[in-house]
Amino acid sequence: MDKKKLMLLLGALVVAIGTAMAARTLFVGASAPKAEAAQVPQGPKVLVAQRALPVGTIITADSISFQAWPKEMVQDAYFLDGEADMNKLLGTVVRFPVTAGQPVTQGALVSPGDRGFLAAALGPGMRAVTIPVSARTGVAGFVFPGDHVDLVLTQTVRGNNSRESLKAAETILRNVRVLATDQSTDTDVVDGKTVVRGFRTITVEVTPKIAEKVAVAQTLGTISLALRSLADNQAELDQAIASGTVKLPAGATKEQEEKLLSQAMNRPQDGATTFVTGGDVSRFERRTMPPPPVTERPATASGPSAAPGFVAAPRGPIVRVTRGKNTSVEQVGSR
Repeated sequence: MDKKKLMLLLGALVVAIGTAMAARTLFVGASAPKAEAAQVPQGPKVLVAQRALPVGTIITADSISFQAWPKEMVQDAYFLDGEADMNKLLGTVVRFPVTAGQPVTQGALVSPGDRGFLAAALGPGMRAVTIPVSARTGVAGFVFPGDHVDLVLTQTVRGNNSRESLKAAETILRNVRVLATDQSTDTDVVDGKTVVRGFRTITVEVTPKIAEKVAVAQTLGTISLALRSLADNQAELDQAIASGTVKLPAGATKEQEEKLLSQAMNRPQDGATTFVTGGDVSRFERRTMPPPPVTERPATASGPSAAPGFVAAPRGPIVRVTRGKNTSVEQVGSR
């Protein structure tokens, strides 16, 4: 290679190195551009439903909340944050069905004291009945509108041919929705805490047939309340769906399914009741329990020749002998 070509290669190499150094200095010295997030305009907050609210739903703190809403879509009928008083909305009743996430309008709620308030709180075909209670029978005031309770009837039962009286308690109704305590359908909240107060009457939602049952039960004895857990309704609903008692129609929309499930959860139940007597609670009350039925054998049957399965009815004076939990009838002088 001649001297002229060698000089040209060295010159090109120097130019390339200089260009690379200049480019590196330019990129290192320049500050990296800062990405700025686009500012999304925040609209006012409106009151929306946290879940589906069928007709007759009593508004509670967990059923509604304020959520940001586009400003151009806000209507005059919406409840706006900072203008609406949440405490005054608690205890109101839904007049028109509201789907989950939909804004709650002022015309969709009925306030206590308004005309037709209690009628709006009732589901289709349901009735409202009032039951007298006390602090002892009303769970000490820890029952609020919207809760579900069981009704327990306590009474004294007298036998036809017995001078003894039997104390008994029976769960006559289950899953009864509370509409109001005394004449109040709202819940007082002070400093974020619910105020517990006593009441003398409670208004519940029942079917027409159950309303007759409650009216008769009030004449028989004392009715007490048993507060139900929120998990009980969901567990019983899942069981009813699995057993086929509650059937969801094919092709039903999500709103229709939520409406049917809500009605099923709020439906009072008057079947499969349970009871307890004084003999189940105290051994000293077992003497008031009626004796077991005794079948008398035919008059011609006696001694070993008696037909199996027949027990001779005791004749003459008898005594009741209790051994543990078992009570038997013994004839005096038989042993």
